[in-house]
Amino acid sequence: MKSYIEKAGLGKILEKVESSERLSVEEGLQLYKSNDILALGYLANIVRNRLNGDNTYFIYNQHINYSNICTNLCKFCAFGKEKDADKAYEMSVKDVQTKVRERLDEPISEIHMVGGIHPDLPFEYYLEVLRGIKEVRPEVHIQAFTCVEIAHLAQISGKSVGDTYEVLKEAGLGSIPGGGAEVFATRIRELTCADKLPGKDWIEIAKTAHRHGLNTNATMLYGHIETLEERVEHLAALREAQDETNGFLAFIPLAFHPQNTEMANLSRTTGMDDLKNIAVSRLFLDNFPHIKAYWVMIGPKLAQVALSFGADDMDGTVKEERITHMAGADTDQAIGSNTLVKLIKEAGRIPVERDTLYKVMQVHQ
Repeated sequence: MKSYIEKAGLGKILEKVESSERLSVEEGLQLYKSNDILALGYLANIVRNRLNGDNTYFIYNQHINYSNICTNLCKFCAFGKEKDADKAYEMSVKDVQTKVRERLDEPISEIHMVGGIHPDLPFEYYLEVLRGIKEVRPEVHIQAFTCVEIAHLAQISGKSVGDTYEVLKEAGLGSIPGGGAEVFATRIRELTCADKLPGKDWIEIAKTAHRHGLNTNATMLYGHIETLEERVEHLAALREAQDETNGFLAFIPLAFHPQNTEMANLSRTTGMDDLKNIAVSRLFLDNFPHIKAYWVMIGPKLAQVALSFGADDMDGTVKEERITHMAGADTDQAIGSNTLVKLIKEAGRIPVERDTLYKVMQVHQ
């Protein structure tokens, strides 16, 4: 296999991977420019197996999107709506509690909750939603509010970001999801999400979460108008932040879905690009413990393949996802835990049910 990797022009990278040496930005770009997907998968699988063996993680979780009313209205988003739009909605605290009660008979360990940047909801609403979930399901871990939402909550509360985290934690917040990162490059944000939190601020808010005892995830939305250089710059910024605070649990490459967005003229990502982003992120983000193959965006079958291209996590049962499906995703709204176990076993890996913080709950041998 070494000769094959050398023929692909990746011999020096193989040496660094085998000796656990950090890859440079230039080497990250070299990986992105390589079209030998099998060589990339082989390299990424070395790192994946070193860090996680054959274990492939999943979680029994429930998604709740409390509102799609948003002032940002990013061009790549089909979810966010103006307040008076036909498909705009917002959930009351009781509505959220009803969603939680509907699945009380399921062993859900995490509720994943995000929404738009709502212009009118008061800070107290967000605290009441957290408390309301805990009232119905006291033991559940709440992963909620992207860094973009946290910046908004700090602004409307009149508190610092750090103090905002403390108040949210007291109300029941357990960790922060990775959304809203998109691509950090200023050029991309000016062209696609000019009103959104700048990339450098997203990173600072994530690091502040880590300093306040909250783990987070991180994402990158790829496959629209970003360059390969901008992808690597994004990964490098995350790697540097992780060196500093070590609070990121997982990186989730998010495949762009153009349908019903202002960028609907663009094509969806290819399977090659999906696998390449997973492989490159596993190789470059040496300080991230986990890389997710998010089946909602790339489909269960490609997610299975991705388990041999660096990914060690298939996310979870999800139980009603709106954001990607409003952008044309043709995957299921939810998937059963038994199905996830079957998919992972079929891929030759060991299914490991985890909680949000990657504590092992059950190994499905």
